[in-house]
Amino acid sequence: MISKQVSFMFAARAQQSAAITCGIIQSVRRLSTGSGSEVELIRHDGSDKGIATIAFNRPKAKNALSRSLVGDFRQALDELRSDSETRVVILRSAVPKVFCAGADLKERATMSPQQVEQFLHSMKVSFRELETLPQPTIAALDGAALGGGFELALCCDLRIAGPQAVLGLPETSLAIIPGAGGTQRLTRLIGASRAKALVFTARRFGPMPALSMGIVNDVANQESTGDSQNIGESGYLRALEWAREILPNGPIAVRMAKRAIDHAGAVDPVTGLDVEQLCYAQVIPTQDRLEGLRAFKEKRKPVYHGH
Repeated sequence: MISKQVSFMFAARAQQSAAITCGIIQSVRRLSTGSGSEVELIRHDGSDKGIATIAFNRPKAKNALSRSLVGDFRQALDELRSDSETRVVILRSAVPKVFCAGADLKERATMSPQQVEQFLHSMKVSFRELETLPQPTIAALDGAALGGGFELALCCDLRIAGPQAVLGLPETSLAIIPGAGGTQRLTRLIGASRAKALVFTARRFGPMPALSMGIVNDVANQESTGDSQNIGESGYLRALEWAREILPNGPIAVRMAKRAIDHAGAVDPVTGLDVEQLCYAQVIPTQDRLEGLRAFKEKRKPVYHGH
C-alpha cells in the first residue's frame, strides 16, 4: 500500500505551482510511495475533491521508465483502483518540458535478458492497469512523450496537449518496434494507415497535428492559460478543466459508460449492445439515479455520492 504520510519533497516546486495556479487548484495533498519516490500521488481537496493526479518526478532521466518508477506507478494505480472517492485521474509530469522519455535505455543495458523480459512484462502490466482503471483518465502532455512515454499516454481515456508537447513512436529508427502496445492502441485510435505512417517514418509531431489526427482531444495554448508563465504546464491546467467537467456527473454512471465504450472496439456490435445493457443495469438500483430524477424535477443541480 502507498504510505499515507504526506510528502514534503519538492516543497519549493509545490509552492511555485500553487502560486501559478492560484484560484484553480483549491488544495492538494501530496503523498509518496516512499523516500525518494519517482511518482507522487496527489489528491485534490475543496471543490476539486474527487480528482487525483499521478505525477512523474524523475528529472535526471526525463521520467524514463525504470524499474523503480514502474514499481511506484503500479502502487499508485493499485490504490486508486479501489478508491471509490476518486472520480477522475490525471497523469502528468512534474519535470518541465517532458512527459516521459520512454524506456530507460541506460538501465536496460545493465540488465540480463531474463531481467529485460521481467521488466517488459511489468511495464506492459502497468500500462494495462492504467487502461483498465475504472475512473476516467486524462494524460496531460506538457512536453516530450516519445516511445514508451507516448504508449503510456495512449492508455489514458483522454489526452490533452500543451504547446510544448512532442509526440511520436521513434522505435523503428532504433531498429526495433513499439513494444508496449503502441502498434495496437494507436491503430485502434487513428486507423491502420495513419498508424503505419507514423511508425514507419518514426516521425515526431506537435500538438496541432496530433489534434487533427484525433490523437489528442484538446490543445491548450498560451492564450487559454492567460499567463505566459503558465505555458509550461498549460496542458495540465486544461486537463484540470476537463476533469472538473466530469467531476459533477454520476460517478457510477461514468464508470459504467467507460466500461461499455471500452468494449465497443473489442467485440462485435451485438455483443457490444449486450455489454451496454449490462452496464446500464448497474446504474438502475443506485441512489444517484434517483437523485438525478429528483434534481431534474426540482430544477436544481444534482449532488451525486456514488451509491
